[in-house]
Amino acid sequence: MPVITSPDGTVIAYDRAGSGPALVLVDGAMCYRAAGPMRPLAALLENTFTVYTYDRRGRGESSDTPPYAVAREIEDLQALIAQAGGDAYVYGISSGAALALTAAAAGSGITKLALYEPPFMAATGDTDQITEYTKQLHELLDADRKGDAVALFMMRVGMPAQAVDNFRAQPGWATLEAIALTLAYDDEILTGGRVPRDLTAKITIPAIVLAGGASPQSLQQAAKATANALPTAEHQTIPDQTHDVAPDKLAPALTEFFGA
Repeated sequence: MPVITSPDGTVIAYDRAGSGPALVLVDGAMCYRAAGPMRPLAALLENTFTVYTYDRRGRGESSDTPPYAVAREIEDLQALIAQAGGDAYVYGISSGAALALTAAAAGSGITKLALYEPPFMAATGDTDQITEYTKQLHELLDADRKGDAVALFMMRVGMPAQAVDNFRAQPGWATLEAIALTLAYDDEILTGGRVPRDLTAKITIPAIVLAGGASPQSLQQAAKATANALPTAEHQTIPDQTHDVAPDKLAPALTEFFGA
């Protein structure tokens, strides 16, 4: 297993596959290399790109170093881009898209940026709900109620309570509890749910913001708001897709954008 060491000593595990320009894939909440969409997506992209997937800090085979700061996650991504040769294309999904956006604003060697449904939900007016979610999440994590924190997140993203209860009885629940703390990391990256216009104004590289045509209107509106805030971004809808976008539907759009 290849690893790199971030400036604060955190060990970041990653995979590399394929050949061509470097492309780094950034997972969203509750996902990492062994549990998420990036490995299937990488398999579809590796004939065109040298694809890097990695476990964000606190997940999978990567370590963690408290206290958390968004700047540390940017350093993790910068270290991986340095490993890839100093510059790379970057694709991020959901909260991983928010992280990729923040890293691009920091000047991280990102030469093209693709984002799928960054969940800046305050664009749709539910600021109070976002504030309450953050409060409840931190209360649960501070009380070491990791399972309840995961359940809160799942209901926040639309899973019915009965479905969450059924999920809690499955063997995979313990894996989610093990990385529950990273939900607070993702929440911090999302800057209170608002499109970070102070950051988007700094990004002048080619960018695309993608959304699924079958996703909730709130996510589609958030994607449009993000694209509008990026000076050089285009917006694209992938028909019939949700937030859980199918790799075989996403890969052609990424290949076209990054290969252009």
